[in-house]
Amino acid sequence: MPRVKGGPSAAKRHKKVLKLAKGYRGNRSKNYKKASEAVLRAGEHAFRGRRKRPGNLRRLWISRLNSALTKHEIMYSRFINALKKSKIELNRKMLSEIAIQDPASFDEIVDKVKKNL
Repeated sequence: MPRVKGGPSAAKRHKKVLKLAKGYRGNRSKNYKKASEAVLRAGEHAFRGRRKRPGNLRRLWISRLNSALTKHEIMYSRFINALKKSKIELNRKMLSEIAIQDPASFDEIVDKVKKNL
């Protein structure tokens, strides 16, 4: 049986990896072996980053809410507790958006919540 070297498929694979490594510094964008290592590691970082994104966004919304609540002299944790007691079901994302986009309605929400503090 004749030996098969697989030149075209290997070239295709190399091309794909080098295309993914485009823009990397030095040999990482030119040398297949270094590029494949860099692409593999970049993929791991991207995967981890996608898992971390929701937590980072939640942290952002909480800090936005906290800064909006300092004007009303209310602590964030007490505000969230009072929000649950008043049966207002708005998540942190919506509350932070309201605080930024429409401060007047956020003030109304805070006034309703202050009764349960």
